[in-house]
Amino acid sequence: MGKKAEKAVENYRNGYTCSQAVACAFCEEAGIDEKTMFRLTEAQGVGLGGMQGHCGALSGAAAILGAVNSTAELEKTNSKGQTIQLSRKLTDRFREKNGSVICKELKGMETGEMLRSCPGCVEDAAEILEDILENR
Repeated sequence: MGKKAEKAVENYRNGYTCSQAVACAFCEEAGIDEKTMFRLTEAQGVGLGGMQGHCGALSGAAAILGAVNSTAELEKTNSKGQTIQLSRKLTDRFREKNGSVICKELKGMETGEMLRSCPGCVEDAAEILEDILENR
């Protein structure tokens, strides 16, 4: 496990949501202090809508991709295509590894078969994110 993934899992074990755990492990890369990142990603945990939606660990990772890749040129939104492609790469790789990107499916809420634990999702999202950031 890489250092960022270790930090993300540690964050999760310290009570952060899955989204906060991943995003806060990458504050330096995003140029955002941890307290602000923690606040910005709090509502993205537990699968957006209480396990109904997209995995929070992926949501946190996608927030980092936006913070790192966006040119923030409000008059010319020239970076959004590339940022969306990076987010797609993140999502596709996570789905390939775990069989889903939906929280309730990952947790086996309807099938009784867990595909991946929350700490595992946090670890995977952080590792994939780190690789994407290093190789973009």
